[in-house]
Amino acid sequence: MSAGLNAGATTAAPVIGLLGGECSGKTTLAHTLAQALRQQGWAVQVVDEALRDWVQRHSRPPSAHEQTAIAHIQADAIDAARLQPGTRLVLADTTPLMTAAYSELYWGDASLWPWATEWQSRCTQTWLMGCDLPWHADGAQRDGPQWRARADAVLRQRLQAAGLGYRVFHGSTDQRVAQALRALAPLGATAAAAPHLTEGRVPWRCDSCSDPDCEHRLFGRLLRQR
Repeated sequence: MSAGLNAGATTAAPVIGLLGGECSGKTTLAHTLAQALRQQGWAVQVVDEALRDWVQRHSRPPSAHEQTAIAHIQADAIDAARLQPGTRLVLADTTPLMTAAYSELYWGDASLWPWATEWQSRCTQTWLMGCDLPWHADGAQRDGPQWRARADAVLRQRLQAAGLGYRVFHGSTDQRVAQALRALAPLGATAAAAPHLTEGRVPWRCDSCSDPDCEHRLFGRLLRQR
């Protein structure tokens, strides 16, 4: 099982944990951003979603009792990437927190939240994908836009309750990569990594801001409808 983000060498790479429901753009952002940063000379590793790999290998969705193992597989893969010599940044698509969200949504099991929340707190940044991208089916691995909205709502609720800061991303892939580069500025990223990307802040549906606190209020009705 995962030893956690603080294990191993002190030179471990920072981890960006991407969260969001199905078809919210996590994978696309992770790989597109990694390519942009690699062009700037960064050694970036993308850790793909353990759940997707699990479903592909077993040709079925996991059961409730298999969720804990999947969460630890995800955590172990991220830890291995961050401890690899020379790695400058790890983009995690996604983290154990997403497994905890699915466990609650599909089976009413909240047992993973304490560990997954503590694990998430040690990520350098947490990025939450908005629900503004068109939803499309992906075989048996996706259930519908209503489940994406429910996952979004429970993630926001849990992140806020735990006091975990996060950034919300909206817009096209180029717009999201531009937002990501600005978020990574403290780590040395520059817009020069992808000069073609659209600049400027992407407005949220209220057309006034994309501040997480504001969005918590907007999504409050989703929580009440669960």
